[in-house]
Amino acid sequence: MWSIAGSLTPVPALDRLDLVAEPVAAALRALDPADAARLAVTGIDPSLADTAEFCAHYGSPLSASANCVVVAGKRGDAVRYAACVVLATTRADVNGVVRRRLDARKASFAPMDDAVTLTGMEYGGITPVGLPAEWPVLLSPEVAAAPELVIGSGVRGSKILIPGEVLAKLPGAEVVEALAR
Repeated sequence: MWSIAGSLTPVPALDRLDLVAEPVAAALRALDPADAARLAVTGIDPSLADTAEFCAHYGSPLSASANCVVVAGKRGDAVRYAACVVLATTRADVNGVVRRRLDARKASFAPMDDAVTLTGMEYGGITPVGLPAEWPVLLSPEVAAAPELVIGSGVRGSKILIPGEVLAKLPGAEVVEALAR
């Protein structure tokens, strides 16, 4: 079923919620059952969680991996957070598209400690599934259109396999033109 799995053996995500961070498990349980049935999870070596190492070791194509980064936008004393999800072969336009979307004077990757504390997820495993409800989840059109993707699971020891169409249905999800460069 998963042509991007390489040497991995994915199982239905709802069958192995022990492999994901608690906020991710809660979000998976809250999904429409038909959408939840389209997701899989697989355990991996946590030392291979970084995208390039993961793809090389497990034989999953880099073009089917999506990275999620947490961005903090500031205007005065106000800080607004968003998650940006782009293909691993691209980068999010943080200082242009994302900064304008957050109505911020300055936007940058959120500090690691802030990202971990605010999401309840491990750095290097942060995923768009299960983020704080008030955060926009900005998806590049390429991510939303992908038939299957590998994303983080909230921990470094596993990955989620998901159709882009399901990502686009997540709470707060917005498809943003020109998000990826």
